[in-house]
Amino acid sequence: MAKTSINKTTDIDDIWVFGYGSLIWRADFEYAEVQPGYIKHFSRRFWQGSTDHRGTPQSPGRVVTLIEQPDAICWRTAYRPDHERAAQTLQHLDHREKGGYDRQTLPVYLKSGVTIQGLTYHATKDNEHYLGEASATQIAEQVINSLGPSGNNIEYVLNLEQALSQINATDEHVTDVAKEIRALLGS
Repeated sequence: MAKTSINKTTDIDDIWVFGYGSLIWRADFEYAEVQPGYIKHFSRRFWQGSTDHRGTPQSPGRVVTLIEQPDAICWRTAYRPDHERAAQTLQHLDHREKGGYDRQTLPVYLKSGVTIQGLTYHATKDNEHYLGEASATQIAEQVINSLGPSGNNIEYVLNLEQALSQINATDEHVTDVAKEIRALLGS
């Protein structure tokens, strides 16, 4: 799938940002509109290392990225940045997602029935923080032992699970990792 980019100073009038991870519950930018939606042919996976938010270089946390998967649907939130602050918003998000993520523009299918172009931050296998596939138990063990400047990695996983359940979206991978965390913690 070809990556597209958005010029940082132009082409931002109609941009939406599709949040599938921490942007769901921590949208720390101004936006004019928010709607639930989904993207096709991608799954959310805890395969990206976080050394700057939910872990450290010595003990990376695990955060989600998008993995191409035919027939998959990944639900969550599309934000239309405030028009007057759109350039600043993208600059902020570029900094926030600097730990291995690249911009990619994909069709986002809003719950309202409208299809828009949405900007995602997507970590690929060739970035230095990519951890790759692991079992739900292995991921949970790593998550439990990871803490970074944005908080503990457990919070990230459980907030994501809760945010998805609030819109009745099922994500088996997120659910499996969250269950393993609770089992390992005895809760």
